[in-house]
Amino acid sequence: MTFWHKTLLAITIWVTATGVQAQQSAPDFTLKSTTGDNQRLAEQRGNVVMLNFWASWCAPCRKEMPLLDELYQRYQDAGFVLYGINVESDTDAADKLLEDIPVSFPVLYDPTSKVSELYGVDAMPTTILIDRDGNIRHTNRGYRSGDEEKYRKQIKELIRE
Repeated sequence: MTFWHKTLLAITIWVTATGVQAQQSAPDFTLKSTTGDNQRLAEQRGNVVMLNFWASWCAPCRKEMPLLDELYQRYQDAGFVLYGINVESDTDAADKLLEDIPVSFPVLYDPTSKVSELYGVDAMPTTILIDRDGNIRHTNRGYRSGDEEKYRKQIKELIRE
């Protein structure tokens, strides 16, 4: 095993051990959005919230974004909020991607990765669903074609509660 493989394994084990687990209260945060407004997670209590951590260099993230936008548009009137959280230190790449793939859900910037660390993000994309009481209920790492059906089921389950 190479040095890099050992390092990646150690980081993965550390993140798994320290990351946020399902049924745990979602850590609060405030991040600046693409519109310049600050968005605070605690203000969404009472809604079902999806956090989607993404990066412009991530091909699965690019493929997933229009599908997430469809979910957002479909369920927002039922108390569903989606925050796309860009994890890059330079927001210019995110802004460029959003010109190419516009979305209607709020996009937030996490340039210092503090929120990503709070949520134990170890894969791109990582999608977390939070129930109306502010508890993490589902964590989805990565994206494969068809995962939007899994998201749809998870969203509907939490909206019905």
